[in-house]
Amino acid sequence: MNSNWTKPLFLIAGLYDGLLGLIFFFGHEQVFAFFEVTPPNHPAYIKFPALLLVVFGIMFVQIATDPVRFRMLIPYGIALKASYAGLAFWYQLTMGIPFMWVPWAWFDFAFLVAFAIAYRALSPNRLSA
Repeated sequence: MNSNWTKPLFLIAGLYDGLLGLIFFFGHEQVFAFFEVTPPNHPAYIKFPALLLVVFGIMFVQIATDPVRFRMLIPYGIALKASYAGLAFWYQLTMGIPFMWVPWAWFDFAFLVAFAIAYRALSPNRLSA
């Protein structure tokens, strides 16, 4: 299986998470205001996860530089995407969640699926076939 598509996938994921993290770190007030959602009572509740997104964004860019070499990092990306999408969809179905969180959950679900396919495509067994 041709795995050339994995480099752009992880570059896009890195830019997506990195930029989203920076937007929330520096402009969370504007994002919450735009979506008419009450922000948490302390900015640290937003800034810490925003910085985690930046860190994961950097990791995805590193994976993009050499997906075969950094394949072992992909499960962490899958776990990140499963964590966010899973929680967002769970709360959407059970308790409700402000709409602003739902589109990002769908993007993360799409990344989760793509990362799982990439992980499989980059396995040593598939690359040597």
